[in-house]
Amino acid sequence: MTKRELRQYIREQKKRHSAHELAVMSEEICNRVLALASWREAGTLLLYYPLADEVDTKALIKAAFESGKQVLLPVCKGEELELHLYEGEASLRQGAFNIMEPMGPVFPEENYDKIQLAIIPGMAFDRAWHRLGRGKGYYDRLLPKLKKAHLLGICFPFQLLDEVPTEPHDVKMQEVLK
Repeated sequence: MTKRELRQYIREQKKRHSAHELAVMSEEICNRVLALASWREAGTLLLYYPLADEVDTKALIKAAFESGKQVLLPVCKGEELELHLYEGEASLRQGAFNIMEPMGPVFPEENYDKIQLAIIPGMAFDRAWHRLGRGKGYYDRLLPKLKKAHLLGICFPFQLLDEVPTEPHDVKMQEVLK
């Protein structure tokens, strides 16, 4: 399948599951993340605020913030993702693509090496840990900058496929949880 066909296939798979089913799967995935040594050991981590059809990471954001971890969330700035410090639920506002974004200070790019764990969404992942995004390239431009972070892709079980189309510039995950 082409990338476009694969994205459409995944959208159709998502529609086959109720909001409740997706919420239950999200909770199970988040519980697996919370059990990881890379989660426990990370002091600074990158998460994402979920769209309605993505693994719901709000419980992870809350758990990290309440335990004193430095939580970063992306903000769309033009063609790039800019990382901002999350300072609690009240610090969020609706941003690009209707994604909730933090209004906290910018986390400078020269400090990206301090990010120990980056939890990354995707339309699909494959068993070799390649990622297929939504097609805008935001994470394609961000991931090469996260040289020291453990890259963890998370997805619903039906989003983990045998193979996804890749490009030479694509950055593989170091782990994928479903």
